[in-house]
Amino acid sequence: MSECCGNCGGCDRCCARELVLTEKEIAFLNTLGQIPFLPVARKLGDLTPVYLEEGDREEMSLLLQCLEKKGLISLDFDKPLRGFGDGAYEAYPVRGSMALTERGQKVLELMEYQGIQR
Repeated sequence: MSECCGNCGGCDRCCARELVLTEKEIAFLNTLGQIPFLPVARKLGDLTPVYLEEGDREEMSLLLQCLEKKGLISLDFDKPLRGFGDGAYEAYPVRGSMALTERGQKVLELMEYQGIQR
């Protein structure tokens, strides 16, 4: 076993440079590769991210948390999207945006190079 470098929440594998992604994680990374910023929200006092644009709300919340923990996306609740229609997100007073991190961009480029894109 490799010693964790601390960038992954203690996954025990990050020093080995191994990254495991689900098909849904890959698909969402591809979406962020095409649309650089997407909306994200949460309720006051709750750190659970909410993305209402696709899929089941709870499943998407878990997916976002996993991608953030892997260091592939950033969830910025202090950077809301300008000009974004808040209609679906009215119940969530804390609104922000998400984007690929530098690591996420590199992973996406590597997947494209290796022909892993879906």
